[in-house]
Amino acid sequence: MSALAAALAVWLGGWGLNAWLARRALRGPARLLPPVVFGATLLILWELLVRGLEVSPVLLPAPSAIWARMQASWPVLWTDLVQTFVRGALTGYAIGCGAGFLVGVAVDRSPFLRRGLLPVGGFVSALPIIGMAPIMVMWFGFDWQSKAAVVVLMTFFPMLVNTVQGLAATEPMQADLMRTYAASYGQTLTRLRLPAAAPFLFNGLKICTTLALIGAIVAEFFGSPTSGMGFRISTEVGRLALDMVWAEIAVAAVVGSAFYGLVALIERAVTFWHPSQRG
Repeated sequence: MSALAAALAVWLGGWGLNAWLARRALRGPARLLPPVVFGATLLILWELLVRGLEVSPVLLPAPSAIWARMQASWPVLWTDLVQTFVRGALTGYAIGCGAGFLVGVAVDRSPFLRRGLLPVGGFVSALPIIGMAPIMVMWFGFDWQSKAAVVVLMTFFPMLVNTVQGLAATEPMQADLMRTYAASYGQTLTRLRLPAAAPFLFNGLKICTTLALIGAIVAEFFGSPTSGMGFRISTEVGRLALDMVWAEIAVAAVVGSAFYGLVALIERAVTFWHPSQRG
């Protein structure tokens, strides 16, 4: 009962603090306080309940145990991070998003491609990753190239759709004004349509940040060298080393959130003129 009482006290305290922060006009870095308080409250609750209820570490290790494992195994975690994120996820992200953008511009230019390619893209996006990952391993080998190929498949269509929708979001009066100025397609694209499509493009880039890391990790379950987050998770689960599994999950969550936040910061700097950023 003492553990439950302490957990209830922590929850009420975190709730009250966040309710107080919600009534304040937070600016700058202070706007991060509510999610930080909420996350810290969850971690403290997790620690109290696991220790107070004497939950087996095989079922659910405490955050302190996970942190200790991260400190002790940081060289292994770093090697896995480089293999999965830097080589597999980032490479596939760059290729998939770049190809999606270029094909989106081509689709916008050609009605034939718009009618023929977009339905095929929808079909490709519906392919299950657990079915495509083994095929990519057979085609590209067990190293990071096959994981990057899976990420390309996962990120191409979201970027394609957002590019096409963004290029179609130009106001008709603005397009008429460019025609009045006798602007070429390239001039209209670079000076009007791409700036207007920037929120859509960054929306696709942000969606693909999470898809890239998830795709690379899942692809490693179907064949990889002796490193990588997916490889480590599947191996350590078999050994019942759940603290190492949670350490990999924590690193993936932090890196994925940082990647998303970086793209969001770039979006804020580039599209500062958009109403969604001026608010």
